[in-house]
Amino acid sequence: MRILLVEDDADLAAAILRALRAENFAVDHATNGEDGAHLGDTGQYDAAVLDLGLPVKSGIAVLNEWRAAGRALPVLILTARDGWSDKVEGFRAGADDYLTKPFRVEELVMRLRALARRAAGHAAPRVVCGPLSYDAQTGQFELDGLPLRLTALEWRVLSALILRKESVIERLDLLDRVYENDADPDSNSLEVIIARLRRKIGRDLIETVRGRGYRLTADAPTALQ
Repeated sequence: MRILLVEDDADLAAAILRALRAENFAVDHATNGEDGAHLGDTGQYDAAVLDLGLPVKSGIAVLNEWRAAGRALPVLILTARDGWSDKVEGFRAGADDYLTKPFRVEELVMRLRALARRAAGHAAPRVVCGPLSYDAQTGQFELDGLPLRLTALEWRVLSALILRKESVIERLDLLDRVYENDADPDSNSLEVIIARLRRKIGRDLIETVRGRGYRLTADAPTALQ
């Protein structure tokens, strides 16, 4: 799962980055509205955290641009303003949720998981695919009812797959959801992660669709290598 953070307060941004990465999210950070708008236009993100009081270009202006361009990216706005009119302005611009500063980063994490889940079309907090289940409130995976231990990269791949279960996710799309902007992964890094996941959850759950990407399915034949 990959998040875009657009926040100019250095201390707050550092705290958010630590919290999100500790929960296995990949995070890209912009410190002004212009850079944030560009990243949101060009990157593949599961959700964005957008401050309203940004330099260069305001958060509302950024959000208006994204929505005018048809960007359906789920957006949670951060604001130091607690007036109702500011919240209304954010929702009218196309925000999906908001938090008023100060806030607990634990709540931010839970809200982002919920945004990503709903954007993928899942109403219930638990997503199930055969023996595999994902709790979008805690971020935990279980296999046959037992907790599944995953690395950060494995978690990002598997969360992307289960939120879009039964659908093919193209290889480049998966890579975009796994690595941050400054990462330089090896050419076969995704295949290595998929192989590790198959050893942990079974080969049949992750199907390789030749020339396209991967699909998580409870009905797959033996996955092709």
